[in-house]
Amino acid sequence: MNLLNPIHTEKRQCQDCYKCVRNCPVKAIKVEGGCATVIVEACILCGQCVAVCPNSAKKVRDDVTRARHLLASNPKVIVSLAPSFVAAFPDVGPRQMAAAIKRLGFADVSETALGAQQVSTHVAELLKHQQQSTLISSACPTIVAYLQKHRPLEAKKLTPLLSPLLAHCKMLRQRYGAPIGVVFFGPCIAKKSEADSHPELLDIALTFDDLRQWFEVAQINPAAIEPGPDDHFVPNAATDGALYPVDGGMIAGIKAGCGACDAAFMAFSGLSSVQKAIADLDALLPDGNLMIEALACEGGCVNGPAMGNKASTTRKRYQVLRYGKLDPSGPRPVEFPIAISLTATPVLLPHYPENQIREALRLVGKQSAEDELNCGGCGYDSCREFARAVLGHKAEPSMCVTYMRQLAHKKADALIQKMPSAVVIVNQHLRVVEYNRSFATLFASANMPDGAKPLEGTDLAELLPFSRLFRGVLASGQDIVDRDLRFRETILHLSIFTIEKNVLVGGIIQDITKPAVQKEQVIRKAREVIQNSLSTVQKIAYLLGENAAESEITLNSIIESFTVQEIEEKASEGEAQRGGDHDWRKRYRR
Repeated sequence: MNLLNPIHTEKRQCQDCYKCVRNCPVKAIKVEGGCATVIVEACILCGQCVAVCPNSAKKVRDDVTRARHLLASNPKVIVSLAPSFVAAFPDVGPRQMAAAIKRLGFADVSETALGAQQVSTHVAELLKHQQQSTLISSACPTIVAYLQKHRPLEAKKLTPLLSPLLAHCKMLRQRYGAPIGVVFFGPCIAKKSEADSHPELLDIALTFDDLRQWFEVAQINPAAIEPGPDDHFVPNAATDGALYPVDGGMIAGIKAGCGACDAAFMAFSGLSSVQKAIADLDALLPDGNLMIEALACEGGCVNGPAMGNKASTTRKRYQVLRYGKLDPSGPRPVEFPIAISLTATPVLLPHYPENQIREALRLVGKQSAEDELNCGGCGYDSCREFARAVLGHKAEPSMCVTYMRQLAHKKADALIQKMPSAVVIVNQHLRVVEYNRSFATLFASANMPDGAKPLEGTDLAELLPFSRLFRGVLASGQDIVDRDLRFRETILHLSIFTIEKNVLVGGIIQDITKPAVQKEQVIRKAREVIQNSLSTVQKIAYLLGENAAESEITLNSIIESFTVQEIEEKASEGEAQRGGDHDWRKRYRR
């Protein structure tokens, strides 16, 4: 079984944007070598990093292959379908959805909302038997992980119950027997962690995105299916449990389906809202019971990270409200126990003394409090928080945008100032933006004090008689390379190039009448002559070689023709001689 974190990073696609760091509510991201990876121990699987990654470098673990193997190896696999399917697939009816999923090979389809109804029943029992207590719902696995890892004191207030999904899995296994397999489809990535933690109840958790792709591969269009008499949810359709995907839906179910409770109810959705809601919860001393419904996604599960449907929250919420209905039959009995022990597993944050924080800040050019801009470009809310991340090896100094920009400016300035050639950069109005001392020496005062920049903003035409060349490059975008021209009693070697088309242009100017420059020019010219000579020699050698080859072929053909002729003549002579000998023998015999 693959127990890797449900979210991982495709390192080749990570582009140093730090968007995941900025959007992670618990900063469970580590940047190393420019690549942002998830810190498993601190991650709460909210899916924000997946949703905001511009290059799709954050991936959700693909468990579809495992689900196919489960179907092949288990004769009866039942689907637990999240009630938010009505918002994810707005054009598909409940019976059509059941029929489409069964065509994928599943035996039956049941609503996760049935487990939610049992959770509501158990919460009502808790509120009846407890006095002056504050309870936080444990229905959302991301909220549970957030409290267990990052707010351990508030984690004690979680209702000690299975989530609606796990309660539903327990119900299915009790009804149909342990050998069955159970696969969940829903909008939540965090449900994968529930499958990893409770394999005895839930085999595999998949998302609506997975289901949509599976339909496409199998060429199934749920909206076009005509359901049969056996295509329905088992063992029966849910009622108020189907309201769980929207904020306040759980509370409505507790109140209407489980009888009136003498308790105060509050609903918060969106992790930032939940964080604010429980900020000083310990200071609250209610005179009765307080029940807090907390959902990590803003607006509820209808805005889950793997929902797929990008419609407005109002539209998706309306679809859920129309589908779910309150149970008029009154309080439901407790059918089976779903109590569970939820223990805190806090993430320990190291403490760093002030001198170490100051040293980390100095690494990124923050010498004083005034330098701490708290711009958030690194992904952290403040420079000091970023410094702690650097000390904890979660962040790198190069993540500081202002520091890198300042460093780039310093390097560019140092390079320009140290160049022996004159350098000038002008804007679209032909005003001097940047220059070095060599430029000032050549075209302005030779005794400029260091650090003074009296030429900035000066019209280039006041300094150079050939400023029209710069204007031409600004207008056309065509660079001028290796142009020689006379200036006063010197000869200048000039190159003008575009930095930003029609906005910034740079120029490099050499006085080639200087001895050092002359020497350099002579060497360059000599190298050019040598290169040209070598090229000429190569061409001559090629031509000579070609001519020699042709001559050799001609001479060989002549030699060959002469040789053949000589052989033929010798052969004729031999025949004649043999003929004479024959006549002599004949005469001798007579």
